[in-house]
Amino acid sequence: MAQATQRHTKRPVVGVTGNHHVISPSWWCLRLSVWLAGGRAKRISVNHHVELAEIEALIISGGDDIHPSLFDEEPKPSQFYDVARDRLESEHIRYALERSIPLLGICRGHQLINVILGGSLHGDIRKMRQNTYNRRGLLATKTVAVSPGSRLNDIVGSESIKVNSLHFQAVDRVAADAKCTANDLDLFCQAIELPNANVIGVQWHPEYLFYLRAHLGLFRWLIELGRFRKKL
Repeated sequence: MAQATQRHTKRPVVGVTGNHHVISPSWWCLRLSVWLAGGRAKRISVNHHVELAEIEALIISGGDDIHPSLFDEEPKPSQFYDVARDRLESEHIRYALERSIPLLGICRGHQLINVILGGSLHGDIRKMRQNTYNRRGLLATKTVAVSPGSRLNDIVGSESIKVNSLHFQAVDRVAADAKCTANDLDLFCQAIELPNANVIGVQWHPEYLFYLRAHLGLFRWLIELGRFRKKL
């Protein structure tokens, strides 16, 4: 029992933001992905509080669209927005950036990191797509080109990977401090990273593709950085 407890505490603690729903498939897949990569996930939402001093790494997960007021657009009357979650995750992103906590943004998390850094979003890209489908899906069916020499390239080990797609918003203007390191066939930015910080955002959902080495690699990258931070 003592050995099992010791192994448990050696795992870096990863804060995972998300919705507050009782049933959340994304949370359970993220929890599993973090565990398989060597970490221990703690759920963060408007109903799940975690002391930020406890975490060694942070994931801002996917979900509902970001309120357009954050990137100077008008909200759509028919669209649901979770303003409380926007506020919570914005605070967590700023906290991580200020304290150099390793950070992974997933889908809306990727978009929100870009917005917090001063970038902008397309509110709805469905009519803008020409070479990719608007069909949402969990399987890796969408082709993404990864920039050679980027951190993402090192992690996934390829300059072309297949990803899933569940989004209608997308990064428009990339923040000045960030760099776009992946694009889809319509040249929408599919990943950003900060050259001088341990921050990566991806437009897809690697937690639903944990069985593929390239996508689990994103979590391994984050946990390895969290493990180093844990030792400090």
